[in-house]
Amino acid sequence: MGKSPNAPNMIRDTPGKVRKCMGYFLKAQFDGTINGFHTRKQDTFGIIHAGTKLYKMPEEKEAEPEVLYDGMNDARSSSWQFEDSLYIIDGKQLLVYDGETVKSVEGRIPTLTIAKDPNGGGTDYDALNLIQPKFTELFAGNGTAKDYHMSFSGLDETEVTAKIMNSNGDWEDKKEGTDFTVNRETGVITFKTAPGNSPLEGEDNVSITAARTVEGYADKINKCTIGTLFGVNGAADRLFLSGNPDFVNYDWYSGQNDPTYFPDTGYSVLGTPKSAIMGYSIINNYLATHKDENETDRNVIVRSGDLVDSEPAFPIKNTMQGPGAIAKNSFAYLGTEPVFLTRSGIYAITPSDISGERYSQDRSYFINGALLQEENLENACCVTFQDMYWLCVNGKAYILDSMQNLGTTRNEPYSNRQYACFYRTNIPAHVMWTKNNRLYFGDKNGRVLEFYNDPNDIESYNDCGEAIHAIWETPDFTGNKFYKNKTSRHLALQLTPSASTSVSIYAQKRGIWSFVKKDDKRVRYFSYDQLTYSKFTYSNDTTSKTLQTKIRLRRLDKARFRIENGEVNEPFGLMRIAIEFVEGGNYRG
Repeated sequence: MGKSPNAPNMIRDTPGKVRKCMGYFLKAQFDGTINGFHTRKQDTFGIIHAGTKLYKMPEEKEAEPEVLYDGMNDARSSSWQFEDSLYIIDGKQLLVYDGETVKSVEGRIPTLTIAKDPNGGGTDYDALNLIQPKFTELFAGNGTAKDYHMSFSGLDETEVTAKIMNSNGDWEDKKEGTDFTVNRETGVITFKTAPGNSPLEGEDNVSITAARTVEGYADKINKCTIGTLFGVNGAADRLFLSGNPDFVNYDWYSGQNDPTYFPDTGYSVLGTPKSAIMGYSIINNYLATHKDENETDRNVIVRSGDLVDSEPAFPIKNTMQGPGAIAKNSFAYLGTEPVFLTRSGIYAITPSDISGERYSQDRSYFINGALLQEENLENACCVTFQDMYWLCVNGKAYILDSMQNLGTTRNEPYSNRQYACFYRTNIPAHVMWTKNNRLYFGDKNGRVLEFYNDPNDIESYNDCGEAIHAIWETPDFTGNKFYKNKTSRHLALQLTPSASTSVSIYAQKRGIWSFVKKDDKRVRYFSYDQLTYSKFTYSNDTTSKTLQTKIRLRRLDKARFRIENGEVNEPFGLMRIAIEFVEGGNYRG
């Protein structure tokens, strides 16, 4: 590609692995911005978050989508699966989808203390649950005490429930107002009849459940917008959440395999409050937490997962400096590399060949000239599809190809690898996703769009019926000596063939573009499967096509060439370009 050519809508072909730039078609239409796609592993369908609603995508083309839930936040959403349920965050509330219904997560009621005397004490067991105001305490009755002291005063008006173990070892329910009274101000439960001693030695025989709402506790989780799965020794068994605008440098983690339980002690404060957590990457058995560009000292904080006194702990093991992340929806994995967007380009966390330590490296050198000029980069979204990382912003896609490593460049001395990069226009993606090896995106107009996947079908080469305008523009051609006159006489192209394609050639001299030639005959071949009578040819040659033409660009210090195709349902691929010229005499303007 060189350093500066404009090459929108061009994606490579590799022998044995087709990379043609196919278009997309309308899959479904919804009301409101497409904010997310969610699916359980066992489902053949998906769930679309559009506007403030969640829809079940119909499997039949003509069927109407079913509304599963109304009341979502009109913002991007994310989800993770635990067992058979899907847990969804949108910055407003934590939801769960069980395959039939969507509802707010009903948090697990924690057992706060065990082996507790009626007057207090006991052994700490669980922490309070941020998303559940209720808590349970287990007491050892002594046969005389009627007053049982809860750990907290100021209880909610929610009904208090109690159970007492009978002589058979079974739990019997007791009712507030009938079997006991509650002083909510002091947190004292008074039984009309003193519970006896436990029939099972060493076991608690009185269980009391009450509620005490702490303002702001639930919102710590409900207002989160980003997350990942991580756990002790790198296990993906706890849900880590962050992105809360009120606690920008905090994150919280759930119980093991239990996203209905977020202990109020299960959180980390990472870096300074002037810098927000933007996303996560998993590096081997470590969790890398990325801060934004306002954190100048430690942009990436690396934690491990350990057990300390049988309790989970996630201590900081390392920190890294580098450009801060700027887009919460730009995190993905390209091959084995975690990649994300910064003000300096698309970066990866990668091991150093020399020290074995990890640091951030630029991976988008060849498209940074265009990418870094985009406005509102914080709104970018991404997806990884077939070894390619797609970053979409402002209706454009910036694509990194992990199958093409272009090696170290002289201008990027700290980079061990640079991916080939591509650029597509007319991709108004607000969110992107893959399912069943197909690529989709949703836009702000409620459209769900699916990319074609058959490169041999001529009708795959359009964007909802519009032509894919494919352009390859060279840098300024200055010859061997930039200050000498150049006279260009001949231009040759090597193109990928198709039963339906054409090419138009333009040249720029002294800043003015002029048409050179259009060829819609020699680059085609005959195919019954792709027969279009208006584009008929007798050629049976399906190999690459070499097209040559005379040009006459005289006494110029530089020239630029544009190769393009803007026809509907015409695939287009440029493999090589050559220019014959003579050079002599100093350029005088």
